Amino acid sequence: MTGTPWTMLPDLACRAVGGGVVWANDESFAERENLVERAEPGYRPHTFGHKGQVYDGWETRRRREPGVDHAVVRLGLPGVVRGVVVDTAFFTGNYPPFASVEATAVRGHPAPDELTGWETLVPRSPLGGDRKHHFDVADGRRWTHVRLTIHPDGGVARLRVHGEPVVDPELVLPEALDLAALENGASVTGCSDMFYGSPANLIAPGQARVMGEGWETARRRDDGNDWVEIALAAAGVVRLAELDTTHFKGNAPGWASVRGRRGDGGWVDLLPLTRLQPDTRHRFRVERGEEVTHARLDIHPDGGMARLRLIGALTPAGLHGLTQRYQAVTRGS
Repeated sequence: MTGTPWTMLPDLACRAVGGGVVWANDESFAERENLVERAEPGYRPHTFGHKGQVYDGWETRRRREPGVDHAVVRLGLPGVVRGVVVDTAFFTGNYPPFASVEATAVRGHPAPDELTGWETLVPRSPLGGDRKHHFDVADGRRWTHVRLTIHPDGGVARLRVHGEPVVDPELVLPEALDLAALENGASVTGCSDMFYGSPANLIAPGQARVMGEGWETARRRDDGNDWVEIALAAAGVVRLAELDTTHFKGNAPGWASVRGRRGDGGWVDLLPLTRLQPDTRHRFRVERGEEVTHARLDIHPDGGMARLRLIGALTPAGLHGLTQRYQAVTRGS
């Protein structure tokens, strides 16, 4: 169904967060890599290449024998999957009538033919042409790869795998960690406005390539200011704050501040109200050495920011909580 709450969660498979289509048994008409592109699918009528009409999606040849087609996606952010979107946008006479989705969890970096232990997230389900199909996922375990199967052949524009990232504690350096990073398990819990861009972009992996990959608010016409609150990956002590206004030139905030929330609910200043420059990565040492679990960024009065990084150290309690969460959602634990 459309409008499901999990569509607001990160797309764990998206190319923008490191996802990739590592294998497909066929891509005769359109490349498998299109499945995980961040942008919504597009269509250019009467645009033909050497393989026919050019489609913004993955399309296989017409089967003349029994069987199905598969595409395997490595999640850029391993985690718990809450829902899957199979989008057949612009595929009308060539969409697959059915699809299913499986998942597996592995350590390390195996080759596609070494992946085993597939389990069903979405059973074989009917599809229609030129529409988004939303499938709830009830399984609460952590996954690293998903496999899309189309029955028997055809085209799919995008595969979205929405969920909650869960970091492997063995790959974490407790003494130096971005506590606000999506890939480490941080999440946005509230914001004042997201007119032009989602606040979740602030904590996404990598650098923003364009303004549209940041968080931007509408122009304020009152005396207030905009803000965003983040639940940190785990309890920790922030030592360095990075406020990045890259690509925001005539619309960067004039000033910003960062506060942290302690376990008892009280707030402490991590970065006092500080002037910002447009199109600049600002880095500030944080002297207040208190344990915090949440952070709040206030921008004054409005505008856009590409990224927020809060580098620090996990406390023993924070590391324990991170480890417990991983163990609770790991298959076989």
